[in-house]
Amino acid sequence: MRSDNKRDTGDRRGAGVGRSGDRDEQAARPDPIVTGFLDYLKVEKGLTPLTVGAYKSDLIQFAEYLAARRRELTEARREDIRAFLSQLFANGVKDRSVARKLSTLRHFYKYLLLDRIIKQDPTLEIDSPKQWKVLPKSLAASEIDSMMESAGQAGDSKLSAALAQRDQTMLEVFYAGGMRVSEIINVKLEDLKLELGYILVLGKGEKERIVPIGKAAQDRISAFLADGRVALLNGKISSLLFVQRGGRRLTRQRVWQMVKDASASGRHASPHMLRHSCATHMVENGADLRTVQTILGHADISTSQIYTHVALDRLKTVYRNFHPRGKRTGTTGKP
Repeated sequence: MRSDNKRDTGDRRGAGVGRSGDRDEQAARPDPIVTGFLDYLKVEKGLTPLTVGAYKSDLIQFAEYLAARRRELTEARREDIRAFLSQLFANGVKDRSVARKLSTLRHFYKYLLLDRIIKQDPTLEIDSPKQWKVLPKSLAASEIDSMMESAGQAGDSKLSAALAQRDQTMLEVFYAGGMRVSEIINVKLEDLKLELGYILVLGKGEKERIVPIGKAAQDRISAFLADGRVALLNGKISSLLFVQRGGRRLTRQRVWQMVKDASASGRHASPHMLRHSCATHMVENGADLRTVQTILGHADISTSQIYTHVALDRLKTVYRNFHPRGKRTGTTGKP
């Protein structure tokens, strides 16, 4: 037994956790409090498995941080959370990710407080990182056109042409409706209302919303349904709009790879950049924030307000370039 204690001391110094064997054994057993919280998110809040998984990952990370300081989740203090966030920043974690982890802890400790598992919420009076300074990246219209053209390049086979048509159609729908990856791969044929110009989308929290799409997207979907999708199904049956060969369900990873490949010749893009581009271009052309919020499925309008900063930056650039007294060169505007 004494030799085991010495080994634990060595692990504590090397890993910074202490009693590593005990910690590993505890980690293997699910924490009933965390399990109850995750069940609450799934059942009562209606969050998707992907979102619940993110909550779980954040809580495990914070629990491991506390374990190194010989503290349980229910014993966390405000100083622990501040130190945890500071460590994340020190390790180069971006503001947006830190803010998400803090949001997870806020929801978790609010849940514990309401269930009277704890008496004080340790997340109170902790400011969130200033996310609004991190503006979302969007693409220019010409870059989106270039991606469409790249995705449409097909080989000689019928299958290659079908895949190219599917990818072009997905890019068009991404940009037209500002949809998330998880939303676009789950669109069903019964969700299409092409004659009315919209798609029914099941978003975060199992909330259904109407996403309008323009004529370009409608035409591509109609053509894909008539040609490419039939070729990909090859006699199989699927209720989904976008499928892989043989009617198999598309994965998130495959969609991300498709967008990456389509943008290989220019600036690297992601599905989220297409979503941001949809919102940014709408605001630049005069759309109000409530409309953007509804189309993108933001629960809070504050999430949509970030696009006003993007539009303002563009307005400043246009002003400097075209107003006679707005140029940095000091042009007076005299003939």
